[in-house]
Amino acid sequence: MARLGNKALQIPEKVKAEFKSSVLKITGPLGVLSLTIPPKIDIKLENNQILAVMLDKTRQTNMLHGLIRGLVKNNLEGVTKGYKKELEMIGLGYKAAVEGKNLNMALGFSHPIVFPIPEGVKIEVDKQTRLVVSGCDKALVGQVAAMIRSYREPEPYGGTGIKYLGEHIIRKAGKAAAAGAAGGGAK
Repeated sequence: MARLGNKALQIPEKVKAEFKSSVLKITGPLGVLSLTIPPKIDIKLENNQILAVMLDKTRQTNMLHGLIRGLVKNNLEGVTKGYKKELEMIGLGYKAAVEGKNLNMALGFSHPIVFPIPEGVKIEVDKQTRLVVSGCDKALVGQVAAMIRSYREPEPYGGTGIKYLGEHIIRKAGKAAAAGAAGGGAK
């Protein structure tokens, strides 16, 4: 039996939760999030708390029980505090700018990259090389940050690319460094 799924989640102040026809709708100061609940899980809203209840005792339901509680917890935190991912662009001539509903990036290609900003996500550019992706939906914020990073993933030789702020990229020695260290070569 799931242990974490049995814990009730406290609904913060200024947040409303509503459960109708297998959809849990959470409304808060930063936005509105909806979560479709599987038929084997029921949601109880009482005493300003949200509780996920299993309707049968199968292994599948047991796994869903903890997952649904975790997703509800993420939604409660998202509508109150929000989520953000910070990206850093490293490379000669790499820069970004938000123009309307698009993020324009120069990443060393012969053409600029135009990324349409999805609804529910806010992107801010700081110093042309630092991006802050924020929003109330944790999965959407992470997905948008990963999509932006995928345009120029960090490469281990030159260290250029788009990386998460604080991400450690393992650097590799180049050919010249490897040949000099081996001691090989013509005399």
